[in-house]
Amino acid sequence: MGQPKAWLPFGPEVLLQRVVRVLSEVVSPIVVVAAKDQELPLLPSDVRIARDEHDALGPLAGLAAGFAALRGEVEAAYATSCDVPLLRPGFVRAVVESLGDHDLSIPRDCQYHHPLAAVYRLRLEQDVRDLIAANQLRPFFLLQRARAREIDVADLRRVDPELDSLRNTNTPDEYAAVLRLAGFDASQNTET
Repeated sequence: MGQPKAWLPFGPEVLLQRVVRVLSEVVSPIVVVAAKDQELPLLPSDVRIARDEHDALGPLAGLAAGFAALRGEVEAAYATSCDVPLLRPGFVRAVVESLGDHDLSIPRDCQYHHPLAAVYRLRLEQDVRDLIAANQLRPFFLLQRARAREIDVADLRRVDPELDSLRNTNTPDEYAAVLRLAGFDASQNTET
């Protein structure tokens, strides 16, 4: 994208602020996991910041840091990325409510899983750390170890008909598209 996604303008806020605001309608506490030296936009005072313990190891390392920050306070946590500005509270609620007695609940689209749109029990922390130590960094390895509930994305359309909550902004074109979908002028927001 040419710049940190967390700082991309999205109407009156930036992507990370928007995602945090949407999540705050459904879950608490909120922990933002950032790289060791990553600068973050201004966030509400009750949002906790956790730092990755490892450089560039991906989602599992982020989960480990987030789990550590929440240890002893909650049983499960919803994990997302900062680049899903069309995230809907109803989507998050549906994924959380689907957990039941499983270790994790994760949306699945055919064979593709969405590990950053899933809810995880914090009891998975040691499994996550073991996978990191074994250099098995793909979230799929955690799915193999855990009692996972896979949610067909078709079932989530009742709360998010276009599955906008799964729409990432990985390219300038995707960023412009989500701006338009949210009703913002893409030309004013995409100039950097």
